[in-house]
Amino acid sequence: MTTVIADQISVRGVVRQFAGRRVLDNLDLTIARSEFVVLLGPSGCGKSTLLRLLAGLDLPDSGEVVVPKERAVVFQADRLLPWERVLKNVTIGLYGRDAKDKAKAALDEVGLGGRSNAWPKTLSGGEAQRVALARALVTEPDLVLLDEPFAALDALTRLKMHDLVRQLHQKHGAAMLLVTHDVAEAIALADRILVMQNGRIGSAYHVGLSAADRRSSPQREELRAQLLSDLGLTGR
Repeated sequence: MTTVIADQISVRGVVRQFAGRRVLDNLDLTIARSEFVVLLGPSGCGKSTLLRLLAGLDLPDSGEVVVPKERAVVFQADRLLPWERVLKNVTIGLYGRDAKDKAKAALDEVGLGGRSNAWPKTLSGGEAQRVALARALVTEPDLVLLDEPFAALDALTRLKMHDLVRQLHQKHGAAMLLVTHDVAEAIALADRILVMQNGRIGSAYHVGLSAADRRSSPQREELRAQLLSDLGLTGR
């Protein structure tokens, strides 16, 4: 079992098991630079386990994980420190005289330049996740891992976050891997959608749709139907 720090992002023959059950079973995956990959699958299929391996929060039982050194994770919970103001939360992990300037610029990017002195408890759910995104991007990572970060948000706020993430991805060019249960979210964001089945990648789809077609088009509905079928949800 190895984890290699390199410029590329790949998983080769990875096995991860818990209590004798293989959650990841000889899984292979490659993510290109600047690619936005969305990982779909039911609970317990290994999505978050794979994300934790890529984040360096866990190790495989066998196989090889190759990741860049600079990585950042955005979780479903914003994980802001309640005893620190917003700006301080974003500067965590930053060093140097320009740390505050970088953090302020990151907050400007997510539309919260005016809330740098606020306490986390005064933020809405969407604002808190924007701070979490700013904290992830301020280190200029090569890989951003998103573990269902919008699941607890209301529908309108989630759509606004989708727009924001697309803009940030285009601007920063980091590779992104999003774990989600939401087929619509996957279609809205992904360059490539992967469906996990039995601890491996069961199917993969390149999403070559324009922003307008991602919202409404025959191609979108065809892709949605195929993804639902892969997930065993035909007819919904």
